[in-house]
Amino acid sequence: MVTVGILATLKAKPGKEDELAAFLRGALPLAEGEPETTAWFALKIDDGVYGIFDAFPTADGRQAHLDGPIASALLAKADDLLREPPEIRPVDVLAAKLSE
Repeated sequence: MVTVGILATLKAKPGKEDELAAFLRGALPLAEGEPETTAWFALKIDDGVYGIFDAFPTADGRQAHLDGPIASALLAKADDLLREPPEIRPVDVLAAKLSE
């Protein structure tokens, strides 16, 4: 069962939308390698606005993700891809349905 998550909003610099989308698609294998990441979604919210939602069974799993390779890679590319720092919000999961 998931109990916590992260909701992040990313705003691409003009002309960097496709590159940010490709970065997010390319991060999927990294998320798949994180045992505590129960669910991970990369989203296009609007033109130039993207998001990540992920869910974890524990706050420790969430913190491991924040300390992991996706966050590191995003922060390394943030100045090139993003027009402002990402908005990263920890959230509590009230209810969830997960299935294969």
